[in-house]
Amino acid sequence: MAFDSTTDRQSEQMGQKKGRRLFLKSGLLGGLGLSLGGYSGLVRALTAGPMQDGAKAQAILHIFLQGGLSHIDTFDPKPYAPIEVRGEFKSISSNVPGVAFSELLARTAKIADKLTIVRSMSHTEAAHERGVHNMLTGYQPSPAVTYPSMGSVVSHELSQVNDLPRYVCIPRAQDPYLGTGYLSSAFGPFSLGSDPGNKNFKVRDLDLPGGVDGARLERRRQLVEEIDRGYEGKSAVDAVEATEEFYQEAYRLIRSKPAREAFNIKAEPNKMRDRYGRTNMGQRLLLARRLVESGVRYVTVMDNGYDHHQNIFRSLRGKMRAFDQGFAALISDLAGRGLLEKTLVLVTSEFGRTPRVNQDRGRDHWPKVFSVALAGGGIRGGHVHGKSSAGGEEVEDNPVSPSDIAATLFHQMGIDPEKKLMSPGDRPIDIVRDGRVIRDLLS
Repeated sequence: MAFDSTTDRQSEQMGQKKGRRLFLKSGLLGGLGLSLGGYSGLVRALTAGPMQDGAKAQAILHIFLQGGLSHIDTFDPKPYAPIEVRGEFKSISSNVPGVAFSELLARTAKIADKLTIVRSMSHTEAAHERGVHNMLTGYQPSPAVTYPSMGSVVSHELSQVNDLPRYVCIPRAQDPYLGTGYLSSAFGPFSLGSDPGNKNFKVRDLDLPGGVDGARLERRRQLVEEIDRGYEGKSAVDAVEATEEFYQEAYRLIRSKPAREAFNIKAEPNKMRDRYGRTNMGQRLLLARRLVESGVRYVTVMDNGYDHHQNIFRSLRGKMRAFDQGFAALISDLAGRGLLEKTLVLVTSEFGRTPRVNQDRGRDHWPKVFSVALAGGGIRGGHVHGKSSAGGEEVEDNPVSPSDIAATLFHQMGIDPEKKLMSPGDRPIDIVRDGRVIRDLLS
């Protein structure tokens, strides 16, 4: 009993020391204008070449259209179905023979030769929260385990490049399923804090606050190192480890002009900004291109407003105009810069929408079948994978699950989709469960 009591006291004292250490370091971070919430993805002082061994892609750019994008009104039109199914939009030919898109995607249709369209996505989650979880993590929700986003898995598995965060969310990481799940909070996303489509856009935490110059910053860094030396050899907890690594990489980021310049969308010529469109979506995609070009491993671009239970046709005309311009510009721009072959672009939503238009001229939730688009990073161009039924109600052949998409993305990044990750309790968990690499998508 005496031994147990002593051990308990030692554990309690160690916990108090860790807490004081975390408090001290958090206070110093706050003095620099930095926050773990804004940059919890800064971890591990590693540098590496841009490509993982065996990888086809060095970066993933994931465009997530939150709310539930209608497949019939975009990538999988049904021109011969009844009007209450096909809706108001015409079907147009793309630059790939035999492949048609909705008229809302007129610009995208001109770069279809660079895309693979999966028309047979399917899962069973009809609620927004569960569908978002499924598509951002590759896992069905579980009451027992909180799974990490695909971005956090990539951040965990791959090294940092050019003093940049490995995982960035544009404009901000508000959805919990963009986070780290059972992984350390160190692998979370960098969140911009504001929208690049705003006239006065500025990324928080990249500049020193007033009154703090380089010399003062260096004195604070040395003070933290002295604090660290007092704790060498002691076990760590997640919050302490995450703060330590965040602190070191935050220093490197704010001291690295090239890294900070990657976020400077104002450096883009006006002609290029106009090409993407002076919309929130257009400028988000342009900034995403700057980030993957500079070395960020995983960028998620979020856009909401696709939950069209009413007046879907009027609403989609506005939403898809900005997406169509920005997405077509992104793919063409990446290709023109020689970046498309090593940047895997993915467009998804949490589910599709009902084939039949409802009484409010809208479409409701429909996870049975929907479409996603992929390009670059070793993905085939000018290809359609899978097929939905004539009325767009269900998968007719080659079904694809969220775990299949996750396995394919990880494979292209040089991450073994059969690997197991360790939870905080040292429990091995599949990086992807029941997912397969979709070989038909690969070039």
